[in-house]
Parts: sequence; structure tokens; C-alpha cells
Amino acid sequence: MTEKAATPHHAGHRDRLRARFAKAGGDALADYELLELFLFRSIPRRDVKPLAKDLIARFGDLGGVAAASVEALTELKGVSEKTAIDLKLLQAASARMALEGALDRPVISSWSSLITYCRTAMQHEPVEQFRVLFLDKKNRLMADEVISKGTVDQAPVYPREVVKRALAHEASAIILVHNHPSGEVTPSTADIEITKTIIDASKPFNIVVHDHLIIGRETTASFKSLGLI
Repeated sequence: MTEKAATPHHAGHRDRLRARFAKAGGDALADYELLELFLFRSIPRRDVKPLAKDLIARFGDLGGVAAASVEALTELKGVSEKTAIDLKLLQAASARMALEGALDRPVISSWSSLITYCRTAMQHEPVEQFRVLFLDKKNRLMADEVISKGTVDQAPVYPREVVKRALAHEASAIILVHNHPSGEVTPSTADIEITKTIIDASKPFNIVVHDHLIIGRETTASFKSLGLI
């Protein structure tokens, strides 16, 4: 007669963690514990606490894990391509929910939601990303697009392409957004020059550039607030 297989020690841990979340919500759990809960379904038959802690240590925080590329995630031992793709769902879902808070609403009344969306989508990006938000005649957010991606310190931007996309959306105004992976949000000379060029290129088409936001890890800079627009 074969002996009954011992119950894995992490089985009880999973039940206890789920119970804590059910009772007290996410605020009662550390980042790595929330990540554990997510990994339970992706990796059903292994203790994932060490992996969750390794992911947080490698990428800084929960947002950094979600924003990491599939390639970067799979470099970590224990992360398969399937698990990496599952983790990318965290960022996609977070960004989509943040966007819903700003979409089809006047930017003046939903400015904080707009900032939350931009930060959720961009603050952990490892390379510069240039995004354009398209507004209608009532200054409601209609859509946004990533116009370009670049390196850790620059992303090529072509004013003609920005105007072309604005016309395609029949936008009356736009907001420019890009991130600084370094965390420093002070506009560079290049940032100021490309903003002026886009403003000049947009004027003949009666497209207003409302603002240019720079997204850092901790803070956000606004050209309008800085008096640069």
C-alpha cells in the first residue's frame, strides 16, 4: 500500500492568503502578496511566494512588474512565457480601467483621472514613449495613441504624423504626453522645441495643443503649469 502523498506546505498558505484578502481587501496585503494571489492561477502547483518576492526585487514594485516586457520577465528563473503574458494582463487591465475614468468626459472635470491614466500607462515604461490624447470640440477625450517609442532617453517624434493622426480623429485639440524613464521630469531643450514645432504645425488646421505632460516615476510635469505653453 502506498503512503498518502503529503499535502504541499504552500496549499494552506494559499487558503490563508485568500481569506485575508477576502476579509480585509488589498490594503491589508503587501505588494508581493497581491502578486502571489495573481500567480496562484498562473502557477497552480508551486509555492510562488519566493517568485513573487524575486519579481518585486527585480522590477521595484507591482507596477514595475506589470510594465516589464515579456522578454525581461522570462529572464527571471521560474517565469514562463505564459506566466509573463498573464502578468502583462495586470498592466493592460489597470490602464483600461484608468482610461474609463477619463474617456468621453471634459478634461477639465476629469483632469485627475486623465493624469492617473497617463501614469498607469507610462510611469514604469523602460524606454521613452510619446503618446497623443485626442479631444473633441467639447474637450472630451476621444482616443489616444502611442505615436512612437524610443530609447531610455529619447523617442523620435514627427510633427506631421501628430497632425495627421489628429485630423484622422477629427480632433479639435490634443494633449502631448511622454515619459522620462530616468524619473526626472524637467523638460529638456528638445522637449520644448518639439512642443513648439507641433503647436506651429497644428495651427493651420485649428488644432489646439492644450498641454504637454512629462511622466516620471514619482511626479508629473505640465508645460502649461510651467508657463511653457
